[in-house]
Amino acid sequence: MGRDEALGQIDDYFLNGSFEADLARRVAVRTESNLAGCEAALQSYLDDEMTPFLSSMGFDCTIHPNPRSDAGPILVARRQEDDGLPTVMTYGHGDVVAGYDGQWIDGIDPWLITKSGHRWYGRGTADNKGQHTINLAALKTVLDTRGALGFNIIVLIEMGEERGSPGLKEFCAANKHLFDADVFIASDGPRIHPDTPTMFMGSRGVFNFTMKLDVHDGGHHSGNWGGLLTNPGIVMAHAIASMVDPNGKILVEGWRSTEMSGSVRAALARLDVGGGENAPTINPNWGEPDMTPAERVFASNTFEIRAFETGNPQSPANAIPPSAIVFGHLRYVVGTDPDQLMPMLRTHLDKHGFNAIEIEAERDPMYATRLDPDHPWAKWVVASLAETHGDDIAVIPNLGGSLPNDVFADVLGLPTIWVPHSYAGCSQHAPNEHILEGTTRTALRLMTGLWWDLGAGETPAA
Repeated sequence: MGRDEALGQIDDYFLNGSFEADLARRVAVRTESNLAGCEAALQSYLDDEMTPFLSSMGFDCTIHPNPRSDAGPILVARRQEDDGLPTVMTYGHGDVVAGYDGQWIDGIDPWLITKSGHRWYGRGTADNKGQHTINLAALKTVLDTRGALGFNIIVLIEMGEERGSPGLKEFCAANKHLFDADVFIASDGPRIHPDTPTMFMGSRGVFNFTMKLDVHDGGHHSGNWGGLLTNPGIVMAHAIASMVDPNGKILVEGWRSTEMSGSVRAALARLDVGGGENAPTINPNWGEPDMTPAERVFASNTFEIRAFETGNPQSPANAIPPSAIVFGHLRYVVGTDPDQLMPMLRTHLDKHGFNAIEIEAERDPMYATRLDPDHPWAKWVVASLAETHGDDIAVIPNLGGSLPNDVFADVLGLPTIWVPHSYAGCSQHAPNEHILEGTTRTALRLMTGLWWDLGAGETPAA
């Protein structure tokens, strides 16, 4: 039995409905980690779904309490075949965002798999139950076909990623002995195009903060007080304008990032961003000047306003509002020191006369990471994926979004590689989340080929 037989077995797994059945069971567990009262569902996903599945494949499974008392548990499972074999670490998260029941098209139940054309709807289908279901199914197929994996593997499933992975960094830092591996390979996020197999080796960091200006108590009639009282909305609008120009170029000193290595620039030059189902139209003039669209989204820092409120937008009054608040957001790449972002912003606002605006970081940032495209493990994975796909693979040095990849790259010191199985238009975090049937079928084959090659004895030297 060889590689082609394993690929045939994974094709049968999809066509005979087994993939749908496995995913449907997992989607049905309402693991909404950002809602109160989800604790039993988070525990059940590990107790009743993940542990039995992995145990049947010869994994030793332990569910650990989260170091944060208010966060979900963490499953660590290990299959050790031989101390002389390479060891792979993989990851998934079983929690999802709120289901938004009643808001899906055609009355779709988010906790069931509903097929419509080539779309499979359901909460978690794309993020992340569908993706780790693909990887674990491919792993089982290799084990069943070969009789052994040919490598050791560690699986970590957390239940709090949608809340920013609370406790994950602390847990891994305190238990490094559980994660002695040669490489990290997992799946989350989108492909660059639905039909283009994609690999990325890190992620941009994310830094959320608020800016608030309180001027006076209560609103005041604009006819009586207009021209006499400061309008905080106007002041805040000018503060924002001092931070970013009309075309999205960042103006805060130290917040821009324009340097990139030759290997990163070369990898990005091959990418065509945007497109695909549900994709918005790109503004070619937005963002960092003198950069390509791929460089802007994958290799530069980008600043966004997530929300801006003053007065009462739902019921506007002819009054001068008492306050204004802005929710800001910076995506940043390797080379940016997140500990300096707030001091830089404070210096910028004070320099421009906005001393009265209060700023506050919302939570600990997710840190930026990136593995060089020329790293031996990156080149090895590309070769495996290309053999299965029969064509080029899109290689992205780091995802434009953010993942807890710094835990695996920085805390555990592993080369990190992600092979995403979704696409940018999947509506994750919103009603109508879905995966695409064609993308899913190719993903199952890609991961089966990858796991097979890992056990073939020709991996990079440790």
